[in-house]
This record gives sequence, structure tokens and C-alpha cells, in this order.
Amino acid sequence: MRRVRKHLAAWGMFLALSGFAWPGEIVDRVIANVNGHILLQSDWEEELALEALFNGRSVDTFTATERKAALDRLIDQELLREQVRPSGAVPADQAATRLAEVRKLYPEATTEQGWRTTLQRFGLSQAVVERRVEENLQLMRLIEARLRPSIQIDQKAVESYYREQLLPELKKAGGKEVALADVVGHIRDLLAEQKLNQLLSNWLSNLRSEGHVETHDSESGDQSVE
Repeated sequence: MRRVRKHLAAWGMFLALSGFAWPGEIVDRVIANVNGHILLQSDWEEELALEALFNGRSVDTFTATERKAALDRLIDQELLREQVRPSGAVPADQAATRLAEVRKLYPEATTEQGWRTTLQRFGLSQAVVERRVEENLQLMRLIEARLRPSIQIDQKAVESYYREQLLPELKKAGGKEVALADVVGHIRDLLAEQKLNQLLSNWLSNLRSEGHVETHDSESGDQSVE
């Protein structure tokens, strides 16, 4: 089921939260409210299926902690979508490349029938997978555009990482020592990625503290508000 991106009407909200259903119908539970945007149990299950597919795993292998982390990422996606609006479609070749990488995780997916069978095993459709690939690429592009310009990695930081982390790790692994000049670009990129992740984490933390995030435990019925 696609994610609900609008406020529910009063009657619809009542039905969802009260668990009302006609005999024989299955009610899709509300699991989170992100600044008025409702996330459903089916959204969470779809997120788990997608993450399993993208990582070559089975949904059944997710621990309770990993399932909770998937819900947190789903909430983060909603928070980010409120801040960054798509400015254009993701280039088709980028989406195709990412999709091809996913298919390589499954030997049977070399044929179209094999790929469809794989998707069916995860309870997913081609359209849902393509949509998520495009959404992820779009969010990544927008996050890069917003945060990357503020990242500056100076030579001192590169040299510090080289002496204090890279060389000790190489020595511990029994590898051959490399010259700083040969790895300076790699180190700079690595530090930039670390800084980007830190900035993103701080941004999401601020969005949660400034917004209204309410989660409902899907099993116990408990709820928490941030």
C-alpha cells in the first residue's frame, strides 16, 4: 500500500485509530504520525521488504532492533520530504544502474521471469521497487546539494587520519605501508562522507525535536511522542 501523504479526515482517523472494520476485513494499523502524516503498518512492512531485497536478506532475519531501525528510517524519510522538494526527475540511467545492482544479488533474477519470482517472494511489485529506487536517489541528491557545500576537509585532518588510523590499521592487518600522497584523495573522500553523515544525523535530530513524531507500538499498543 502506498504511503499516505495527507491528513486523514476526522471520520477516517477515528476508524483507523479505533480499529473499526466490517466483518472479515483487515484493518491497517496506524504506527506513526509524523507532523500530521500518517504511517501505517503496511508502510512499515513494505519498508522491511524493500530493505531486505536491497541487501540480499530475508525479512524473517530482521531482529526486533533492526525492525525498529527500519521504522526510524521511514520516519526520517517523511521528515526529509517536508524539507526538500524534488526539483526534477532522477536520470533514468542512474535508476537503471541501481536496479541492476539489486538484481545482481539474486542469481535467478538474470531473467525477467526470475526477477518477477524474486519480487513475489518479497511481496513486492516492479513499480514499488522502481519508485523506491527513484525516491532514494532523489533524496540522496537533495541531501548532497544541501549539506555537501558546507563540508571542508583540510590537509591537517587528512594527515591526522593517515597517521592515527590508516597506518595502524594497515600494520595490524599485516599490510604494506602506503605513502600519504597515494591515498590523500581516498582519505579526503572518506572524511567528507563521515562529515556528511554527521551533518545529516544532526539535521534529522533537529527535525525530530522541532516537529511532532508520535509512534504506536504495533504489538503492545503503547505510544511515544517526540
